[in-house]
Amino acid sequence: MSDGLIIPSGMSRRHFMGHMATTAMTLPALQFMSTLEANAEAVRKSNKSCIFLWMGGGPATIDIWDLKPESEKNGGPFKPIQTSASGVMISEHLPTVAKQMKHLNIIRSLNSKEGNHDRGTYALHTGYVPNPTVVHPSFGAICSYELGERLENFDLPHFISIGTPSMGAGFLGMAHSPFMVQNPNAPIANLLPPAGVSNERLERRLQMLGLVENKFVSQRRGQSAKDHKSVYGKTIRMMNSRYGDAFKLKGEPDAVRDAYGRNEFGSGCLMARRLVEMGVTFVEVGMGGWDTHADNFDKLGKDLLPKLDKAMGTLVSDLEQRGLLDSTMIVWAGDFGRTPRINQNAGRDHWPNSWSVVMGGGGMKGGQAVGALDKDGVDIVDRPVGVMDLIATMTKTMGIKIDTQYTTPRGRPVKVVDGGTPIKELVG
Repeated sequence: MSDGLIIPSGMSRRHFMGHMATTAMTLPALQFMSTLEANAEAVRKSNKSCIFLWMGGGPATIDIWDLKPESEKNGGPFKPIQTSASGVMISEHLPTVAKQMKHLNIIRSLNSKEGNHDRGTYALHTGYVPNPTVVHPSFGAICSYELGERLENFDLPHFISIGTPSMGAGFLGMAHSPFMVQNPNAPIANLLPPAGVSNERLERRLQMLGLVENKFVSQRRGQSAKDHKSVYGKTIRMMNSRYGDAFKLKGEPDAVRDAYGRNEFGSGCLMARRLVEMGVTFVEVGMGGWDTHADNFDKLGKDLLPKLDKAMGTLVSDLEQRGLLDSTMIVWAGDFGRTPRINQNAGRDHWPNSWSVVMGGGGMKGGQAVGALDKDGVDIVDRPVGVMDLIATMTKTMGIKIDTQYTTPRGRPVKVVDGGTPIKELVG
């Protein structure tokens, strides 16, 4: 699959979802073959999954994963605490995560080079910097393309984004763009039949649409037409399949809901666990608010870190208890880090030069801190890591060939991993 020519998508997912809403693409009366359950079970057994925790705005990792209490000018008020990983200390505001650090790794020496929000987001999702001649697929789209499509007739999308729009599929096409869940605590948009339309009328609409779609595809209109039809078909199956219950959290015990936290991020992490349990390949869960140019410590200590701690710590524990952690890679990252120096507004500014990300699960070794900064958190003094090294590590962990290469519609070769090397401390 990775050797083929990729045709332009030609159509945005926003267009598709709007079109789906106006044409009422749901039909509760549809019945599906029992082989779907066997197929989902095959996915769970053979495929890796990834849960990508995206911290929009750029988290101050010097106050989270790599505290510098010995630095008079940069240290801040937070204290480090011991974790279940020997010698690895993290913020006092993450006691639940601290218990799970034996399963996780902190990369403390990342230089991502991009201090702009949009460019940093693009880089951490694709491994590349923005380029006017090509739109690169996000890693979620690559996982959907390489892994999700191994199984036909699977009811759920293989790239789902919760609470964040994520990055798109680029030249891989619309079929691998993320399915967006805006709020995991609310009904999913566009998944309910329109009011006042009977099942019979809805079925006639679908039959008519099918005729139009088949005619359009038969005219050789390109990959975009096939993708459009494919996504419609998967959407119909998703609307009517019992696997759609993965999006519904009401059936979870109150103790589980409380452990994750009932806020949007906590509920998003719980939904992510339910989705990978069903066989979804890539789930991104977003948490914003990290652009702390002012009042950094109040925002982190009173709001952001307590929410992160409950959700992330419980997610790791839950996956481990359910036997899913070895097959589910967890990645925690944001746009960039924040300055070691505290500014005049008790905040920290953009800083891509030396900061931390967290990775674990999926068969990785755990309980490690890779790389180091100096005592003031400014310069990398051990084991520098680049963004492509992260992508290479994620690629190898997910079982995708490191040398995978695509050809864009304009005939340009694009590698999934371009110059990066898997982090040997994590994946050998």
